[in-house]
Amino acid sequence: MSAASPAPWRNWARNQYAQPSRMIRPSSTAEVAEIVAEARAAGTTVKPLGAGHSFTGIAATDGAQLRLDGMSTVRWHDPESGRVRVQAGISLHALGPQLRALGLALPNMGDVDPQSVAGAISTGTHGTGARARGIAHAVVGLQLVTGAGEVVEIDEAHPWFDAARVSLGALGVITEVTLQCVPAFALHAVEQPMRLPEVLEGLAGFLGDDHFEFYWFPHTESALVKRNNRVAQGTPLRPVARIRHLWDDEILSNGVFGAVNAVGAAVPAWIPRINRISGSALSPREYVDHSHDVFVSPRRVRFVESEWAVPRDALPDVIAELQRWFAASGERVAFPIEVRFAAADDIWLSTGYARENAYVAVHQWFRRPHERYFAAAQAIFDAHEGRPHWGKLHTLTADRLRERYARFDDFRAIREATDPDRVFDNPYLRQVLG
Repeated sequence: MSAASPAPWRNWARNQYAQPSRMIRPSSTAEVAEIVAEARAAGTTVKPLGAGHSFTGIAATDGAQLRLDGMSTVRWHDPESGRVRVQAGISLHALGPQLRALGLALPNMGDVDPQSVAGAISTGTHGTGARARGIAHAVVGLQLVTGAGEVVEIDEAHPWFDAARVSLGALGVITEVTLQCVPAFALHAVEQPMRLPEVLEGLAGFLGDDHFEFYWFPHTESALVKRNNRVAQGTPLRPVARIRHLWDDEILSNGVFGAVNAVGAAVPAWIPRINRISGSALSPREYVDHSHDVFVSPRRVRFVESEWAVPRDALPDVIAELQRWFAASGERVAFPIEVRFAAADDIWLSTGYARENAYVAVHQWFRRPHERYFAAAQAIFDAHEGRPHWGKLHTLTADRLRERYARFDDFRAIREATDPDRVFDNPYLRQVLG
């Protein structure tokens, strides 16, 4: 275990700041338990840190910051059941290839993968697919260090199970996770530009795909549709050619897109025209590759984000209201709006709890003001019973969130049992949990 007086901490998007009192890199659950017990005795706080990829202050602390990247191994796997035990600090980026080497895969993933496993499940990170669920749904067990420094094993029969899988870091430090994986699979990816009205009219058909999402360019009716479907075992891979990958995913999606945002920030009036050009310049592509390589895309242009889960039937109205706001407000936004889908689940603080959702994510380049845009989008989402992603920007407080989650107070009661002294507290948790 190593400890140091750290420099100020900033998250990936550079919109959250904290000054931890110290930074500690434990290498075992026993060390984590010791650190937590010491903090409780001293009346100070502890906060684990993953990749810093949340846009909220969920990982910020002025107490001890635990960096779990030294706890990043695959502990064991069971070939018969497909269950894999990992230390909680392992990143999704590192986990994907290791699972593939075992002939396994996560059932679903988001579109970036720097997050730690603990961070991804604790914030309710999800991918897309009308019949698919978030990463936390694959959790069948976890090891938790409570506010008393006690190590608790939580499995599917444990009374804390449905609270602990999406816990916001409020119940304790997750140190190990058991994941129910599936046999490794490949996806047939089809990406194509479409008109937004066509996408909305054809939504029922698209939701039959295993994984479907689309990006809409504000101030236009242009969209990019992504459809990913599983192929039979043994299907030959046809990955994107190296030069096409370099051009599409690095030069256009990152290099040129970064320059577009810089130009748009300097001359916002040009943004609608830039978006029309960007939308019309999209070209289709089709390929077959390992699931992990299809789900994940490089994201090197920094941004801030707010994402909300809304009832699936509300999506057309939500998009229409966003269109009206863009037209009336004069706000200019260069970043596409991302729309994804997920099935209902039974995790108490999951945005998918007992409800099928559409997920609508609004973004802004990190060097441009986002407050007016995100406040307007939040008002629209909130009016449709929206549930904000725990790791993405929003201003809802506990009273409002209680209305959205039937088991909200049950979760808070478990928090009283696991952390009565608020060893894991911080301003964000006080906002959302009261």
